[in-house]
Amino acid sequence: MSKLLPTRLPLAQGQTVSADTFNRLVRVLEINLGAFDPSFSSHYNLEERNSRQFATGSIIFNTTEMIHQAYDGVEWRNLYEHQTYPTGVSISASLGSVTVTTP
Repeated sequence: MSKLLPTRLPLAQGQTVSADTFNRLVRVLEINLGAFDPSFSSHYNLEERNSRQFATGSIIFNTTEMIHQAYDGVEWRNLYEHQTYPTGVSISASLGSVTVTTP
């Protein structure tokens, strides 16, 4: 048995949206998100990326710069900043001084 939605759904600040509009928006999201796999993005090097045309909102992994990028309709934007992680471990310490005497 399906639950019936009210004819008007409440929104913030006292505004409302019809149940029909809400259901249509949900369906649009289902269709579009079903075509998008967030665990995979296309891989392009800088030359390949620059030789192709992309739609606004496209997300790729740039193999030249090793970073995910999004196209805003004008230029490519990095989705995060590179992090350089140190390799290896080193430590140094000191504790006062040591004096050795022999009899």
